[in-house]
Amino acid sequence: MPLEFDTLNHGKIAFGFFNIETDMILLEHYFFFAQEFCRHISESARVPSNETYESSLDIYLIEGHRDIGNLMGAIHGVDLRGFLGEVYKLFPFPQEREKFKQNPEGFKTHIRVEKLIQEYGQKIIIRLLIPATGNQIDIGDYLFNTNSFQELIKYVWMGGFPRWKDGIEPDYVLEMKQAIEQSKRTVFKGLSFE
Repeated sequence: MPLEFDTLNHGKIAFGFFNIETDMILLEHYFFFAQEFCRHISESARVPSNETYESSLDIYLIEGHRDIGNLMGAIHGVDLRGFLGEVYKLFPFPQEREKFKQNPEGFKTHIRVEKLIQEYGQKIIIRLLIPATGNQIDIGDYLFNTNSFQELIKYVWMGGFPRWKDGIEPDYVLEMKQAIEQSKRTVFKGLSFE
């Protein structure tokens, strides 16, 4: 489930996994795969501490709420409009509450989910900018301070609100954790995965 996170320029916004069978993440109206997000974080962690990390992040942009859909309605199976509704038609919410865990093999649904999102959004490239100081991190239109940015990383590390199924993190998440733990960059200082 997406949670609210603070930005420097847009107040609180939604960020997170929105279905347990895909590793796609939403950041308000941006949609991208966790695997791609973790790859960029890993790369940024390996950059020398006195250098800025700047990269292009491929995302899907869905402009209107109608095209995005109604997450709570989709979860309950009562409003299956928009992209979120289409995803829940493919992967309905589990009937047994204890099965509500993020699938660490969600990356295997990329092709199916990407085909769906192409009907509702457009693929664009946004900038990911992590300065040496780590004071303001840019993810496209959204600006984060160090604490909020670290919260995004921790959310993905833990597997979001339901946590990873069987406590097993995907390899790309483990690689991100290792890169951060070895990094001397200011933006990762004090980040704990406990």
